[in-house]
Amino acid sequence: MRIRIVSYTERGEQTARRIVDALQGTHTAESYARYPKSGDLPLEMSAADWAKDGFQNADALIFVCAAGIAVRAIAPWIQSKTTDPAVLVVDEQARFVIPLLSGHIGGANALALSLSETLGATPVITTATDLNGLFAVDVFAAKNHLHIADMQLAKEISAALLRREPVGFLSMEPIAGDLPDGLTREPAAIGIVVSEQRIEPPYARTLFLTPQRYCIGIGCRRGKDADALSAFVSEQLALANVPDEAVFCLASVDLKADEPGIRALADARSVPFYTYSAQALMAVEGTFSHSAFVAERTGADNVCERAAVLAAGGPLTVQKVAKDGMTFALAKKEEAISFV
Repeated sequence: MRIRIVSYTERGEQTARRIVDALQGTHTAESYARYPKSGDLPLEMSAADWAKDGFQNADALIFVCAAGIAVRAIAPWIQSKTTDPAVLVVDEQARFVIPLLSGHIGGANALALSLSETLGATPVITTATDLNGLFAVDVFAAKNHLHIADMQLAKEISAALLRREPVGFLSMEPIAGDLPDGLTREPAAIGIVVSEQRIEPPYARTLFLTPQRYCIGIGCRRGKDADALSAFVSEQLALANVPDEAVFCLASVDLKADEPGIRALADARSVPFYTYSAQALMAVEGTFSHSAFVAERTGADNVCERAAVLAAGGPLTVQKVAKDGMTFALAKKEEAISFV
């Protein structure tokens, strides 16, 4: 996770440094201080502006200060539990770690538990499923990179579990671990289906979770229209029988890092766009189609196939397709699903 920490007092900065040390090796952390004395970055903007930038460029924000300061700073920027970063508050004496926002999908609860153990602090967890030791569908989805088709239905499932009503569970994918309490493979009024493809809903209220396993390798002529790219990608996904929600990223050569059409496509699909140097692409092992023209222009004999495989860490499922100055390839990462 990309984590940013902010503190406003000398004691708070000391705690912030302890947090940075605790995150070393597992996360990327930057610490900002109003009056830096320990090598932290100086805080040269308001708390609200710092929060705004963090919402756009970080996975988690940690405020080492009063909870009220954090609440006022983040309030204007809160949009959705599916997109907001994790937000935590730690008091300057490191007695309590409090997840404020995105406890499940954003990972704030898990981060709070980890930090509290390292700091010797008390985690203040307020989400009902955690307090009652129940299965949380959004935590399960986030941990296993599953797209939640309907957040309202996910809330209804949590409510059913809290009422001790049975929630059905069906998976078309292998899943490690035992079925959690509250879930059943028997008929139920409401339930969860894990499947890459939509199937006939087995429950009156069915929540679909789609594994996000596919990376699109993409290339195009400079200045290619975003609408044309979108139509091309949608066409190829349909031909491959891959649903939109199963895609987790776009990938290409670094020469395309600022390509407006691809950037717009990634934004429209709410997925990251990864780019790699020609040297990194050529180092990818495997058998790929070769283009002397592409090699001359980019330094890599194939961009879309190599980029897709590099980002996915898995094999090609669709080889290079070229059309009207656009190229497409698809690779799938191999990732297990687990209740553990």
